[in-house]
Amino acid sequence: MSFSTSTKSELARVVSTAACCRNAELAALVRLAGRLEIGADRRLLLCVATPGAAVARKTFTLFKECAGLSAEVSVNKGARLHKTNLYRVRLPLSRPTRLELAGLGLLDRSGRLARTGSSRFTGRDCCRRAYLRGAFLAAGSVSSPSGDYHLEIVTNAAKKAGEVAALMRRFGLKALIFPRKGRHVVYLKESESIAAFLKLAGAFVGFLEFENARVLRGVKGDVNRQVNCETANLNRTVEAGLRQLGSIGRLDEFLGLVRLPPALRAVAVLRVENPGASLQELGEMMEPKLSKSAVNHRLRRLTQLAGQLGKSPSGANGG
Repeated sequence: MSFSTSTKSELARVVSTAACCRNAELAALVRLAGRLEIGADRRLLLCVATPGAAVARKTFTLFKECAGLSAEVSVNKGARLHKTNLYRVRLPLSRPTRLELAGLGLLDRSGRLARTGSSRFTGRDCCRRAYLRGAFLAAGSVSSPSGDYHLEIVTNAAKKAGEVAALMRRFGLKALIFPRKGRHVVYLKESESIAAFLKLAGAFVGFLEFENARVLRGVKGDVNRQVNCETANLNRTVEAGLRQLGSIGRLDEFLGLVRLPPALRAVAVLRVENPGASLQELGEMMEPKLSKSAVNHRLRRLTQLAGQLGKSPSGANGG
């Protein structure tokens, strides 16, 4: 089961105790996943379609709890291997049913899907959370926290997308909207906003799983950065050591280390004997001990002397 599917299954099990919150959740499901259909018997139906069995059960339950209506549930099996099933929760729109749904604000007086905005259902914070939960159940998805961070809710109208995004922003979530194939997609890209959405919608297990994966990725990133930094430092140390050994070898070949001042000769001998040692380690081996900068100064002096051999092969001064 994907992270998105498991999150929807968890949210579908969330039970709102307040009638206003149940109405808000049902309103989001109908507004984002509902449409009117003509049945085989020519009856007008309100149909909420979803690929998830848990969401279909939740929709069926909300129709029963909010309006005392019994819906019909059917499933279209996927024709090919791994093809997603499609569940349809259908409600025959008899006159009493239309009146009941109109009272909830889901249909207008003529029996069409109501064009009223979400504000009717989202007067309180608890109802706003319920509406966002219903919106995600109806048309949402979230990527696995082990991959790229992305949560989206797809709508068929700019107004609906704007309402969902506005509700998210009221909770401090950085929601954005973009068009895609004639649809309007509300999405979150920042991991903090996605985690906050899961929590406020009621997906606490999904929230903990997301946070654990996010922390693990952060730790891995820190470790990788530290390893890369240490590797780069090691490479620089090795490259500097090779250059210094080359300079010392040149001095030994053309001048002889015995002709170097004692301070430079001591550092040169230590570098030859310890080619992989750091400047600090070389300084600790000296008697008396030298600071890292002092060792670096003497090695730079050796490199300068080696570079001057071709110009004045007879001299080596410095300390």
